[in-house]
Amino acid sequence: MKTKEYNIIVDKHADGVYRFILSNIKDEFKAQDIVQDSFEKLWINHESVEFEKAKSFLFKIAYNRMIDVIRHDKRMTGSDEITTRQQDEVVDYKQVELREIISNALEKLSEIQRSVVLLRDYEGYSYEEIAKITDLTESQVKVYIFRARQHLKNFIGKFEEVI
Repeated sequence: MKTKEYNIIVDKHADGVYRFILSNIKDEFKAQDIVQDSFEKLWINHESVEFEKAKSFLFKIAYNRMIDVIRHDKRMTGSDEITTRQQDEVVDYKQVELREIISNALEKLSEIQRSVVLLRDYEGYSYEEIAKITDLTESQVKVYIFRARQHLKNFIGKFEEVI
C-alpha cells in the first residue's frame, strides 16, 4: 500500500473505527488511543498490506487492541465490578430515549456478541469479514449474532410492555 492509499484509508475509515470502538468501551479517550494505535500499526505494516484488504486489517487491529484494553482494565478494577454495576442498574424506561435503551441493551451483551452485532448491523460487514476481524469461524459469528439479537429482542420487548 502506498502513502496515498494509506491516506485514503484514514479519510474513509477513521470515523467508523472510532464509532465501533467507542460503542464498545464507552470511553472517548481510550477509543481515541486505540484508533491512533491501530492506524500507527497499519502505517508500520503499510508496505505488506494490500489496499483492498486494509479496511479489514485496520478493524482487526482495532478490535484486538480494544480487547487488550478491556482485559487490562478488568485486571485493574476487578472483573466482577463492571458486571455487577450493569446488572444493578435500574432504568426508568418512561424517561429514557430509544437510543439509550438500545445502548443499555448492548451493554448487557458479552464483549464478543456486542462486537459482532455492531460490526454486522452498525458497520455493515459481511459474516466473512467479521470472522476475519474477530478470529472466529463464520458459523460462530452467525451464532453470536443470532443470540445477541434474541437478547436485544427480549430486552426491547420488555420495554414495550412497560409503556
